[in-house]
Amino acid sequence: MVDKFIKYALHPIILACVLIAWLFNLESPVFYLLVLLSVHSLLGALEYWKPARPGWVVPAWPKLFNVVLVVILVMGAGLVAQLYQVHLVTPLSKFRENMSLDIWPHSWPLIVQVFLVFFTSELLWYWIHRAEHRWHFVWRVSGHGAHHSFKKLNALNAGLNHPLELFFLAVPAALMELIFGVGPAAAGATILLVTQATIAHTNLNMNSKGMDLLFTTNRHHIRHHSVVLEESNTNYGCATLLWDRVFGTFADSFTVDVGVGPTEPTLAQKFLMPVREPGDTTVAPG
Repeated sequence: MVDKFIKYALHPIILACVLIAWLFNLESPVFYLLVLLSVHSLLGALEYWKPARPGWVVPAWPKLFNVVLVVILVMGAGLVAQLYQVHLVTPLSKFRENMSLDIWPHSWPLIVQVFLVFFTSELLWYWIHRAEHRWHFVWRVSGHGAHHSFKKLNALNAGLNHPLELFFLAVPAALMELIFGVGPAAAGATILLVTQATIAHTNLNMNSKGMDLLFTTNRHHIRHHSVVLEESNTNYGCATLLWDRVFGTFADSFTVDVGVGPTEPTLAQKFLMPVREPGDTTVAPG
């Protein structure tokens, strides 16, 4: 019964609960962190109890170390967002006025606006992410290889990125908010994006029927983390598969092995990947 619940119901229930809770806590400054903690706690516990791949269960101490890394990186992401806000709000506001881009449908239901931001910002991220895998310079300067380097995936991997990539990850949300003046819907879309990205990396057997028409499931995102280059260059949408379906990069198959090569780099090697990649890397663009 529990296995069926995880497989068919857990994904849509988490998304629904997160969005409903957000609608009742629009003004809460700590709601984002509470969602992050709650979703990771739930999925992390289930990954130990009902892992889809028992060999991917991370021991307690390495897991705790990854938790510390994610906390540091989340704080870093917040600083990057503030940096963009401080330096881009004035020029992009003027750009919006000069180009008459005050077109955001603020009168629409808030939940509709959330999904509009969600899918539009994911379109921007789709092309950024695809560029990381297409051009070697972008792959290196973003440090994207570090995110792909893990041989055991779990929910925490959604937040395990190279510090340099934080500047790339923050671009879509920053542009949506600062160019179109989205407002409160931007926060709801961000929470939805983070929740979706967390689910996409989870080591659970989640296969809710119909969800993969729009939302990224972990089966399809694990394929993107494959050590096989042809498999890795698919399913670029970390939160939605809509744009992969539209632009022909969607693919579905069971993935045997993940990472950037046969071995997982050390923490120091991951940090240095923008300037020196491991010699056995198989998925970096040529």
